[in-house]
Amino acid sequence: MGCFGCSGISGEESEHPRNKKSKRNDNSSNKSKPQRHASPDSSKETVKKEEAPKSEQLLLCVKNLALNAEVSLDGKATKAHSFTFDQVIAATGNFRLDYFLGEGGFGKVYKGFLEETNQVVAVKQLDQDSLQGTREFVAEVSTLSTAEHPNLVKLIGFCAEDKQRLLVYEYIPLGSLENHLHDLEPNQKPLDWNTRMAIAAGAARGLEYLHVKMKPPVIYRDLKCSNILLGEGYHSKLSDFGLARVGPSGDKTHVSTRVMGTYGYCAPDYAMTGQLTFKSDIYSFGVVLLELITGRKAFDHSRERGEQNLVSWARPRFKDRRNFSDMADPQLQGQYPMKGLYQAFAVAAMCVQEQPSLRPAISDLVNALNYLASQKYDPDNHVESSRRSKASSLLNYNHSNRAVADRDFKSF
Repeated sequence: MGCFGCSGISGEESEHPRNKKSKRNDNSSNKSKPQRHASPDSSKETVKKEEAPKSEQLLLCVKNLALNAEVSLDGKATKAHSFTFDQVIAATGNFRLDYFLGEGGFGKVYKGFLEETNQVVAVKQLDQDSLQGTREFVAEVSTLSTAEHPNLVKLIGFCAEDKQRLLVYEYIPLGSLENHLHDLEPNQKPLDWNTRMAIAAGAARGLEYLHVKMKPPVIYRDLKCSNILLGEGYHSKLSDFGLARVGPSGDKTHVSTRVMGTYGYCAPDYAMTGQLTFKSDIYSFGVVLLELITGRKAFDHSRERGEQNLVSWARPRFKDRRNFSDMADPQLQGQYPMKGLYQAFAVAAMCVQEQPSLRPAISDLVNALNYLASQKYDPDNHVESSRRSKASSLLNYNHSNRAVADRDFKSF
């Protein structure tokens, strides 16, 4: 994957929060004051000594990315196109204010138009003076330039001219899942049950591509509602791969790295040890699924202390399914299949298990979510099925903890 090995994220990552302010319905996400986990800093002196060589290494990676980019703009190229800064200026109208879509942790996002391909795009302009911004730039290009999947946002190209660091993506018109799930605008219609399950299934398929089908496999490390973009028909796409890491290979079980992520989504085992695994992403997915089912945020400062953390609030309630109707998002107004609700909670409960070994593999998760998404709920003609939960059985995969998994799911 090109320079991915030196992209980033080598364990000396910045702990700067990726605060994001954005308008709704665009490729940027509405991320207000997200909190990043990070291990304690070493001394400033150590940072100063290491910063220069790391910066030079990243710049070399940027140059290599530009040299290896495809020249083709016909949309069939497997690698991202390298744009000149003049081309980006032309596409964004010199970054016109009325083209501004939002602001992320390391730069601003603008809407643009490529005359060469007659294509509307989103352009992310990264902070030129941020080492972490450069690191995320290289990680993003290295990941997406070799990826091609309908549930991943498409990177069309990038600009690495002089100090400029810009990323050019396909334009996603409906913005992020966060914009459609939390703090809705007046008169904005809430997502219905069928749409929520379809979004979850699409996100799971995108994650499966990263974990299983990419070579080498990739740990996303930043799965959350604000990074799931919605296209036409609420088609979900994973975005923002600045924190992505190549996963462990061979006999290795984890990647040791500084803890980075958004509070509420970060797996507790990773937060405590810095040992990143594919099951870290599964935990984050479980949090997103809980958000879809309950309508609650992963972490909500506005709630009472015992209800601020979604997983901590939900975990004791998993023990009795009589709680599930009360846990469901009030905005659904009871319009969901009761068995489907039980199944969705069962899947989420497995994903947010404290022990990583008890969390399902991504392929089992995809099978379960595809099944849930296929069971369309019709409030005018709905009959509950009495057959055994197929979503649950799909997740009862064979491993040393199968008895635990079976017991947990049969309780639903």
